[in-house]
Amino acid sequence: QAQLVESGGGLVQAGGSLRLSCAASRRTFSRYAVAWFRQAPGKEREFVAAISRSVGSTYYADSVKGRFTISTDNAKNTVYLQMNSLKPEDTAVYYCAAGFSSSRTGTGDYPYWGQGTQVTVSS
Repeated sequence: QAQLVESGGGLVQAGGSLRLSCAASRRTFSRYAVAWFRQAPGKEREFVAAISRSVGSTYYADSVKGRFTISTDNAKNTVYLQMNSLKPEDTAVYYCAAGFSSSRTGTGDYPYWGQGTQVTVSS
């Protein structure tokens, strides 16, 4: 079973930046694609970005393209989400998830999840 641990959330002003980290076991990191999802209060969990380490493919939601960057550190078995030009509407709990295809954007496509980290963007 995949184990994922998120970190890096916090409170930031609009226009600021944060970097989220998702630490995984070596087996998880080598076997699965990893994605970031987010869930704002009262809203459904939504896809943010995904990466396939094996082929280097990345995918982004339209709402974050040009502002967020997903990347990996193979030596640390870690996936990052660099978030720039943050907006109040980016406020949510951000989850790291592992699945079999980085091109998938549905929550059901990712069987393994971390506990989430809170990101709050003030206006």
